[in-house]
Amino acid sequence: MTPTRPLLSLGLLAALIAGCRPAQRADLVLRNTAVHTMAVPDKAEAIAIRAGKIMFIGTNADADRLVGDSTEVIDLGGRMVLPGFRDTHVHPGSGIALSECLIDDVATAAAIVDSVKSCAASAGPGEWVRGRGWALPIFPGGNPGKALLDRVAPDRPVYLTAADGHSAWVNSKALELAGVTAATNDPFNGRIERDATGAPSGTLRENAMDLVSKHLPPYTLEQRKAGLVRAIRMANEFGITTLHDASAGPDMLEAYAALDQEGALTARVFVAQYVDPEKGQTQVDSLVAWRDRFKGTNYYRPSAAKFFADGVIESGTAALLAPYLGGTNTGVANFRQGQLDSLMIGIDRAGIQIHVHAIGDRGIRMALDGIEATRRANGPRDARPIISHIQLFDPADIPRFKALGVIASFQPLWAYADQYITDLTEPVLGPERSRWLYPIASLVKSGAVVVGGSDWSVSSLNPLEAIQVAITRRGPTDSAGPAWIPDELVDLTTMLRAYTANAAFAAGQEREAGTLEVGRVADLIVLDRDLYSVPPTEVGKTKVLLTLLDGKSVHRSPVLR
Repeated sequence: MTPTRPLLSLGLLAALIAGCRPAQRADLVLRNTAVHTMAVPDKAEAIAIRAGKIMFIGTNADADRLVGDSTEVIDLGGRMVLPGFRDTHVHPGSGIALSECLIDDVATAAAIVDSVKSCAASAGPGEWVRGRGWALPIFPGGNPGKALLDRVAPDRPVYLTAADGHSAWVNSKALELAGVTAATNDPFNGRIERDATGAPSGTLRENAMDLVSKHLPPYTLEQRKAGLVRAIRMANEFGITTLHDASAGPDMLEAYAALDQEGALTARVFVAQYVDPEKGQTQVDSLVAWRDRFKGTNYYRPSAAKFFADGVIESGTAALLAPYLGGTNTGVANFRQGQLDSLMIGIDRAGIQIHVHAIGDRGIRMALDGIEATRRANGPRDARPIISHIQLFDPADIPRFKALGVIASFQPLWAYADQYITDLTEPVLGPERSRWLYPIASLVKSGAVVVGGSDWSVSSLNPLEAIQVAITRRGPTDSAGPAWIPDELVDLTTMLRAYTANAAFAAGQEREAGTLEVGRVADLIVLDRDLYSVPPTEVGKTKVLLTLLDGKSVHRSPVLR
């Protein structure tokens, strides 16, 4: 767990209040509340803010003495105050898709096709139909066919990304424009799904997606900026004040930079630049240049590098130590081990944080081996590498996270027996390996620093839903029933710290944020209920009423107006 410092002593606090001059009055006082600081001591009943910093935490009576003529005072009636949530793995660039063909949460193939038909009818002449969000379990083998799309959009290209971002569904027109035929070979680290004749069936995996996506018209800077603003505003509504963009290229880096210069970012954003397996060491200078150009800004820091170690289990592209059941496939490792080691060493030597996507047990081991090689080559450094998703473990690798100083970023919303697990994951792994899916409690018990993320837009951006799943191992709408892999249940405080104090540690901000303490930034949220006083199955229904960034409101419910 992240070390914390004690709050301001009562003696020092009394001296501060006794000596208050009008210039030291608070800008905002939240009183009659359940403040959970995620530090020591953990609870208080009031908090005061001045000039973007926390100036006081304590009793209502003492907070009232900091109220001046211009102080805003909000009586919260016992509602909960927490540090702002921090999402350590998210894709805000997906905000662009919110203005496209929306098929998220569409439950049947027929309903998706109806949505595409409507989108095609409203598109301009020659425009592509673009969208994302179809769920793999809807289709047998997670493999939708082009004929479904051809029926409703025969004359315009369609490109739809799966909810997990690792597959695309396209129609015949898109394949024709891209020149993808039965004679097209599978690209490096990609797979073209094919029908019985060998022709492309309409589903593209991993790098095969690029065969068509490179023909899509590029987004403009204004479209990219608007997408980021939509995504970050949504994050604010869920109480998120800091995000780790898990993979961004130069186009999105430019959009962030423009928003930062305009003062339009309403969250702190740590960006991981995409690492291309085919470019080798030549890309390190570019990563450094972007990092150094913006290293001093307050809200935007391209301070990390993103490695995709493997794919996903549902499409058979996650890298496994033993084959998927029923065949010889062990998935796709996007790097050779030596290549991964070399790139990690070079990037770490430049002082850039390593952030890895690893799903399968072989992908996780490769990432850990690369980080271990990095420490041998570069010597000790407080590097705080992050490995995200970490779905399937060989239990032998669990203690390596603490030993190597690796931060474990889970997406806790996935840790229950949904259709992905029951239909596409457990059947190809078997019960023995499936026991080690999302072992959150085991990582916590090992002493590793555990943090939380959403992987939005793959799944819900709401941290409270993810926290509920982690503490129940049941679906966010399941009020009863057995917990899935109950040995991996964790408690509420563990998960709140994963999204606050521990996540601040992952960003190197543990001395300034992540807990509510005097002198720290006033990034905090107000919830409509105290999470410690409701059943675990009600946590995900909690609403965020107020989100403050540097003491300024970036989301405020009408309830508090």
